[in-house]
Amino acid sequence: MLSFHDNSLPTCDGFNRREWLRIGAATSAGMASFFGRPTAKAESVDHDPVRSFGKARRTILFWLTGGPPQQESWDPKIEAPVEIRGPFNPIPSRTPGMNVCELMPKTALLTDRIAVLRACVTKDNAHSSSGYQMLTGIPHVPPNAESVTAKAPNTWPCVDSILRYLKKDAGGVPTSVAVPEHIWNDGNFPWPGQDGGFLGRRFDPWLVNCDPSQSTFNVPDLALQEGISALRFNQRRSLLEQVDSHISRIDTNAAVKQYNFETQQAVNLLTTGKVRDAFDINRESPQTRERYGNSRYAQSVLLSRRLVEAGVSLVRINWTRIANQPNQGGWDTHAKNAESLKSLLMPMMDQAYSALLEDLEQRGMLDDTLVVWIGEFGRTPRHNGNAGRDHWGHCFSMAFAGGGIRGGQVYGSSDRDAAYPVDGAVTPADVTATIFHCLGYHPDTEIQDNVGRPFPISRGQVIKEVF
Repeated sequence: MLSFHDNSLPTCDGFNRREWLRIGAATSAGMASFFGRPTAKAESVDHDPVRSFGKARRTILFWLTGGPPQQESWDPKIEAPVEIRGPFNPIPSRTPGMNVCELMPKTALLTDRIAVLRACVTKDNAHSSSGYQMLTGIPHVPPNAESVTAKAPNTWPCVDSILRYLKKDAGGVPTSVAVPEHIWNDGNFPWPGQDGGFLGRRFDPWLVNCDPSQSTFNVPDLALQEGISALRFNQRRSLLEQVDSHISRIDTNAAVKQYNFETQQAVNLLTTGKVRDAFDINRESPQTRERYGNSRYAQSVLLSRRLVEAGVSLVRINWTRIANQPNQGGWDTHAKNAESLKSLLMPMMDQAYSALLEDLEQRGMLDDTLVVWIGEFGRTPRHNGNAGRDHWGHCFSMAFAGGGIRGGQVYGSSDRDAAYPVDGAVTPADVTATIFHCLGYHPDTEIQDNVGRPFPISRGQVIKEVF
């Protein structure tokens, strides 16, 4: 089911077909908005690594809501005291000289495909505002603001929406999709930076609220109603087109134009096999599904691979909370950090992430699929009184793989405590610039807000060292 970021979200099976047509299609771009738009400057201009584009045709954002700890993932600190480094040891990876945490054994075997960035900085310690910055590349005003929602002046569109602006949906296949739910704080406050912002709601990524780990998982509204044949459906559509042709004067109204295009998008969903087939995760073998893991998040990772195979340009997989687990089953490990990581978080992440990279490579897709391992910030160098780590936006790690990225390297470094950058610091704006660069767009490519003002898609610098 498709949904909006600011609504409470029912399960996948909670809507009938009429609701699918009304709500699902409402996230699609209006046809009129595509005319008169400035052409994106996507041509390569020279052989400078900053100006020559990566190979990515598609992107998967492997988003770890809550903030994964840099110390127990990509940047272990064996020489730091135990109250800083924690109880886990580093292990060698496939890349000589690159160590990762012992809780990442599967990922350690794949680092020759991965570029690790150990000095990302937001200088923001709040989920909502630091998350907004990582999703958009723009700092939140004010910083360190928790449980905030999308409102001026914090209305910059997310990477997903900017890509949807630059690359329109084609043949009923959406440009960008988010699964399996929106990102939210306690109280179901959706973070800002997950939608079209000043571009307008028609550029929101399609939000598919679902649980593909359930044995009964399906999206039934992607099929025609029982008793409605393809011929009968086409006859109804033809009748609608004839009626529309006799009231063309109404089409001068912008809202009606958008509604008409949304209706067409809904029709495409029902008649285009690619989308329906992508959501039919039961077509995967039991061995493949087991390889990713059986959790909601892990199966959403597998679903993301199916979606990009079907032609979706960007899929963001939002880590979901898990009931009856420490820290609600998320990466916000204020208590029992080591226990949460060892028993749940790291094994689930390590299995799903490594399975995705291997699966893409085996299918010949990794070279042109950019996979971004990312969260809103890292965790404090020192543990708190509850054996947990708190929020830390002053230095943390992320990783790129595929899509023209040169694997087997580490860019940037942190101090002994993984607290502050020593060199190679990068900002969220640099991260978004690099993602767009991989997808074929210069950071200075222009978008326009709903009153025609131009803005560059990113104000950062491409991290040329990772190519």
